[in-house]
Amino acid sequence: MDAESREPLAFTPEVARATRELYRKVAEVVPEIEWAVHAPYVHAINRLKRERNAVVLAHNYMTPEIFHCVADVMGDSLQLAREAAKTDAKVIVQAGVHFMAETSKVLSPNKIVLIPDPAAGCSLAESITGADVRLLKQKYPGLPIVTYVNTSAEVKAESDVCCTSSNAAAVVEDIAREWGVDTVVMIPDEYLAQNVAKQTKTKIVAWKGHCEVHERFTPADIRAFRQNSPGVVVLAHPECPPEVIAEADFAGSTSGMIDYVGRNLPRRVVLVTECSMSDNVAVEFPNTEFVRPCNLCPHMKRITLPKILHSLETMSVEVTVDPAIAARARASVERMLAVGARKARRAAA
Repeated sequence: MDAESREPLAFTPEVARATRELYRKVAEVVPEIEWAVHAPYVHAINRLKRERNAVVLAHNYMTPEIFHCVADVMGDSLQLAREAAKTDAKVIVQAGVHFMAETSKVLSPNKIVLIPDPAAGCSLAESITGADVRLLKQKYPGLPIVTYVNTSAEVKAESDVCCTSSNAAAVVEDIAREWGVDTVVMIPDEYLAQNVAKQTKTKIVAWKGHCEVHERFTPADIRAFRQNSPGVVVLAHPECPPEVIAEADFAGSTSGMIDYVGRNLPRRVVLVTECSMSDNVAVEFPNTEFVRPCNLCPHMKRITLPKILHSLETMSVEVTVDPAIAARARASVERMLAVGARKARRAAA
């Protein structure tokens, strides 16, 4: 029986008692009537995690009942994979999309990695293949390929170095310096590449991949936020079009936006990214009013509590990566991490 066809679990007095403290944490963003549906699954998942020696990784775009109530590690995609690799858990359940599960497997090759719904894909990751990267190398010989972590293991394996939305400019400058070139190829997010190009003198050849959540935001949306919510601080993800970034007060990764809120504690803020992130951050900063934009990621929303429970019960669906591809993909990620280490040494010198 799959997760969708099973009988709903019962909200018993025992479940209510066992999950009371968890609900207190999310009560401002999860209605009580919904908690009666979620709580039995939260209780069952947390029990089964202990039995399986499993951890749940939850991306910032997961819904609050997943993010705050069953997750062991929360954050952006690379942060999740790196932290999971440090744990003693034998099983990783990826509450996110497929490329994230692949990244977890690449960095934890000896752990079992499960994804509750293998159809949870990503428009950005699916915009490019390993074959496309090989053709780019032929078209631009001698130029390094800088690849956003929001890609498949195969694409990472064909690349020279990975980057995140927060360190992309530093990675671009570092590899251009190392290779002695003034131009790099940056894939697959066209808007991220265009936004990074404004931060560096290195020329960037971009690929026309887009995130279907972030590409839908427009400058008119930002102006409407300001008109309808006077004094609102606008934080935008760099996967948004450059003209949207130009209208924002700050642009940064999901972690960068969270850090901004924590440092500045704005009275009113809008996070120009996927809907659920505002709910998750609002739990941590109850004195800040979050204006909710609503561009949902249909892929992220495939991951639900019943599917996470079913995944742990059946130990499915397991994500595998060819060891040869995984080794090359891991090397691209490690080169990126080395850039961060060199930058830190220079700052300390």
